[in-house]
Amino acid sequence: MKKKILALCDCEKDYLQQMTDYLQKKEDFPFEIHAYSEAAGLVEYEEGKDVEMLVVAESVYTYEVSRLSANQVLILGENADTVPVGLPQIDKYQQAENIYRHIMNQFLEKSEIEKQSYCGTKTAKIIGLYSPVRRCLQTSFALTLGQGLARKKKTLYISFEHYAGWNGLLRKEGGKDLTDLLGYLDDEEKFSYRIRTVERKIGNLWYIPPVYAGQTLVYITGKQWVNLISKMALEGGYEYIILDLSEGLQGIFDILRECDRIYTIVCEDSPARRKMEQYEHLLRMQEYEDVLEKTKKQKLPQIQEVPGQIEQFTRGELADFVNRLIKEDLEENPDEGL
Repeated sequence: MKKKILALCDCEKDYLQQMTDYLQKKEDFPFEIHAYSEAAGLVEYEEGKDVEMLVVAESVYTYEVSRLSANQVLILGENADTVPVGLPQIDKYQQAENIYRHIMNQFLEKSEIEKQSYCGTKTAKIIGLYSPVRRCLQTSFALTLGQGLARKKKTLYISFEHYAGWNGLLRKEGGKDLTDLLGYLDDEEKFSYRIRTVERKIGNLWYIPPVYAGQTLVYITGKQWVNLISKMALEGGYEYIILDLSEGLQGIFDILRECDRIYTIVCEDSPARRKMEQYEHLLRMQEYEDVLEKTKKQKLPQIQEVPGQIEQFTRGELADFVNRLIKEDLEENPDEGL
């Protein structure tokens, strides 16, 4: 598929080079980048060409530049208040990732694009984390597993907690979350690109920001979740998708059925055992024995300290335990589910 042209112009050469390098490294970026450090060069080489998007610094948006034929224009604002009214703009001096997302969102909203998917390649393996026992370190285990797998494989983590807590900062940045991705399900032609505008990364681990208003999770059907997860496994380009599940979801058993492997954290106290017995009885009673067959009960060792930051889940007692599990259960048994 021939890529469309994005013309990028900024007279700050270091900024121009860094932004060009950053965008070129983005997976599935649908543009061929033509970078210019002067307005004159931009006009000379792009005049009369079919430019899909023109991204220019406010200081170089001259009359000549404005006359170029471009399907879309985005101004990198420099607080000089010289941008013509009605032209979309974004603050130039912010994280490159935010500028990338803005470019992609504007492009996807207004342009036609050929369907891009990973059909024909290996679909991502789905690992579900679910336990009827509360406060069992399930999320810590899931994040540690994700960071461990992400060292070698492209891995995505999705939290289904009602109050994940750690996405407050993301909301301040105006980022999208899991509900936005659900809203893109009907956008068949652009879905794989939509994923790129929502996913984020900590260390080597990709993740979808959790839903901020957690109570909205209860209104989403199991069929919608299954559709989303299946679509992401097929079109997202991931090798592993980790689902950190909670009981507040509709169709939780159907979601678990979609998983290739399920880890259920167990505890030895009497209340925990009774909860587990009830959970397993319900699975059998509702004919979800296949979920039980894919489930590995996991008792965690005594953990003295859990990392306080997500980035720190790559080391410590829990990381040592999970890394052994990856080697023994996921890497050495490729024919048993994973």
